[in-house]
Amino acid sequence: MPDLLIELRSEEIPARMQRKAAGDLKKLLTDALVEAGLTYEGAREYWTPRRLTLDIRGLNARSADIREERKGPRTDANEKAIEGFLRGAGLSSISEAHVHRDPKKGDFYVAHILKPGRPAEEIVAEVMPAIIGNFPWPKSMRSGAASAKPGSLRWVRPLQSIVCTFGPETDETRVIPFEVDGIVAGNVTYGHRFHAPEAITVRRFADYADKLERAKVVIDAERRKQIIAADAHNVAFASGLELVEDEALLEEVSGLVEWPQVLMGSFEESYLEIPSEIIRLTIKTNQKCFVTRRPGAETLSNKFILVSNIEAKDSGKEIVHGNGKVVRARLSDAAHFWKRDQGDLPDLDTLRSSAEKFGLDLKKPLDQRMAKLDALNVTFHAKLGTQGERVARIRSLAAELAKVTDADAALVDRAVVLAKADLRTEAVGEFPELQGIMGHKYAVLQGESAAVANAIEDHYKPQGPSDRVPTEPVSVTVALADKLDMLVGFWAIDEKPTGSKDPYALRRAALGVIRLILEGKARLPLLPLFNIALAGLKAKRADVAGDISADLLAFFHDRLKVYLRDLGARYDLIDAVLTPEADDLLMIARRVEALTAFITAEEGKNLLAGTKRATQILAAEEKKGTEVAALVDEKLFRLDAERTLHASIKIASGDAREAIVKEDFRSAMEALSRLREPVDEFFNDVLVNDEDAAIRANRLALLGLIRTATGEVADFSKIAG
Repeated sequence: MPDLLIELRSEEIPARMQRKAAGDLKKLLTDALVEAGLTYEGAREYWTPRRLTLDIRGLNARSADIREERKGPRTDANEKAIEGFLRGAGLSSISEAHVHRDPKKGDFYVAHILKPGRPAEEIVAEVMPAIIGNFPWPKSMRSGAASAKPGSLRWVRPLQSIVCTFGPETDETRVIPFEVDGIVAGNVTYGHRFHAPEAITVRRFADYADKLERAKVVIDAERRKQIIAADAHNVAFASGLELVEDEALLEEVSGLVEWPQVLMGSFEESYLEIPSEIIRLTIKTNQKCFVTRRPGAETLSNKFILVSNIEAKDSGKEIVHGNGKVVRARLSDAAHFWKRDQGDLPDLDTLRSSAEKFGLDLKKPLDQRMAKLDALNVTFHAKLGTQGERVARIRSLAAELAKVTDADAALVDRAVVLAKADLRTEAVGEFPELQGIMGHKYAVLQGESAAVANAIEDHYKPQGPSDRVPTEPVSVTVALADKLDMLVGFWAIDEKPTGSKDPYALRRAALGVIRLILEGKARLPLLPLFNIALAGLKAKRADVAGDISADLLAFFHDRLKVYLRDLGARYDLIDAVLTPEADDLLMIARRVEALTAFITAEEGKNLLAGTKRATQILAAEEKKGTEVAALVDEKLFRLDAERTLHASIKIASGDAREAIVKEDFRSAMEALSRLREPVDEFFNDVLVNDEDAAIRANRLALLGLIRTATGEVADFSKIAG
C-alpha cells in the first residue's frame, strides 16, 4: 500500500499555533481523502517552527468504483420528465435505462450508473490546493509579488515550498505536482536555516525524517520537548541545582527551535531580593527561559536555562552573554517596580476622600494603592460600575458571610478593602498573573496580619478543578464574597455563559464557590446570599434585573452535577435529591452520598424496585383520573398486608423525618429500608385495582404514602434501575 508525505514549509510559525495547525492539516486532508472514497491505515502529523508535516501510511492507490441506482419517472411519463432524468443520470438515450416493474405504482425507469474510481494522486492534487488556500489560521498574511493579486494565498507566514510524494514502501515514490500561488509541490525540502540550508531531495517519510535529522532538524515536537527537558535537568544538576518545571513554557520553547541546544546563563545575586514570582515571570515572558533553585529551596538561584536553535562554535558563550544582558535589563526594570510599589504615591492629598470611605491608612503603600484605585474610578464593567464600587459591595457581602463562617469580622473587612489594591501596583501592571500574589507580599511588608495577607492572595482561589482551596476562615469568606458578587452581578445584567462562551469565567467562579463550600464543609444556603448581593448592586444601579435567584441557583445545580459526577456520583442519584429550591450545597452532597450507599445495598435495590412500582401504578391511575382517597382509612383494609404496610410506613416515615431533622441521612435511609419486606408482601398479596371503588381508592392512597415517605429523602422515580 502506498504512503503519502506532505510538507508545508514556511517562515517561522508562532509556537502557539503549531500543534493545532498540524492537527488541522491532518483532519482536513484525511477527511477529504475519505470523502473521495480512499481509505488509509494510519496518519500522524508533525511540526516545527518552519514546517507542518503529514505522514499517511497505507493509502489506497485508487478509490473504489461506485455503482449507483437512480430512480426515474414512470415509463408513461411526459417527454420533459424523461429528458430531465436522462440529463441527471448522464444517459444519452432512454434505451440505456432499465425498466423496473411495481405492481402498485406501475413501471418506471432506473439508471444504473457506474462511477469509476480515481487514482489517489489525482484526488490529492485536487484537494490540497483548496486545503492550503482555505487553511484555518487564527491570523494569516499575504506576501510576495503574488499578494497584489485578488484571491492570493493567505498563510500564517510566507509559504516557501511544498513536498508531496506518493508511493509504496518498496518502490520509487512519485511527486504529485499540484500548484498553490506559484509554488509547485515537489520532493525537495531544506534543513536547518543556518546549519544546513542546502536543498534535500526526499522520497518518503523515513528518509525525510532521517535526512532532516542529519540537517539539524528534529521533526517530532514531542521528542524536541524530551530533549529540552532532559538536557535542562542535566545542566541544572551539574551545577547543583534543580529545574523549576514549566510545562507551558516547555511546549512554547519546543516550538521555537528545530535543533534544541540547552545552555545556562546567570545574573547578579543582588536581583534575588526581588520576589521569585517576579523573577520567574520576567525571565519566562521576556526571554522564554527556565529558572532554577537549590534542591528543596523555595527561592530561586541566579542561574537560568535557555534553549538556543544554534549549535554555536564557541559552546554558546555569545548566546549566553546576549541573553544574560537582556535578562539583567528586564530584572533591573522589575527591581524598579518592586521598590516603587513600596514607596509613597506623589498625590496623597487627592486620595483622602477614598481613604475615609474604606478606612484606609495613607501612611501604608498598599492602602494608598487601594485609595488610588477608587479615586481614579477604574471601571470593573460598564454596567457594574467601578472597582471601588465593587469592593464596597464585596465588603457588605463579606460582613454577612463572616457571621456564618465564624471568621473575624475586622480581619475580613481589612482583607476585603486591600484585596484589589495590587491592581494599582507596577508589578501587577507589568505581570497581571501576579494579582493577589503581590498583594500578599506588600501586605506582609506593611505589617498586616497573616490572615489578611493570606486572604488577599487566596481570594482568587480556587481557579480551577485542581487549584488549591483556601481553608482559613478569613480567606474563605473573602473568596466566597468575591465570587458571589461576580456571579450575581453578571446574572443581573444578563451576561451569562452561553454555549462554549464564558468570557468572564463564571463557570469557574461557580465551581470555586462549590469547592469552597463542599471541601470546607460549610453550611451556607445560597439564596439569602444572592439576595444580599443583589440588594448591594441595586443600591447603586437601578437598571439591573430584579429577580435572578432561581436562574442562578439552577446554574449552580448544573455545575454541582458536573463536580459530583467527576467525584464518581451518578447523575440520576443527584437528580433524585435535587429540587429547584435546594440551595444548601453541602446537604445536597451529603444526601447524594447517603443515597449512593443505600441504593447499592441489597435492601436499597429491593426497596427501589417496590417504590418505583408503587409510584408507577399511582401515576398511571392518576393520569386516567382514577379516584385516589385523600386519607387512608384503616376500616377499609381487607388484608393483613395492607395493615402491616400502613403501620410500617408510619414508623419508618417518622424515624426518617427525625433523622433528616438531625441531618443524619444515612439513618433516614436505614429507617426507610425497613419498608422493604412490607412493600414486597403488599404487592404479593394485594390487588390494588379492586372492583370496589372505595377499596381501590384507599389502596392507591396507601401507595401515595409510600411515595411521600421515600420522597422525604429522594425522588425514587428518577433513579435508574
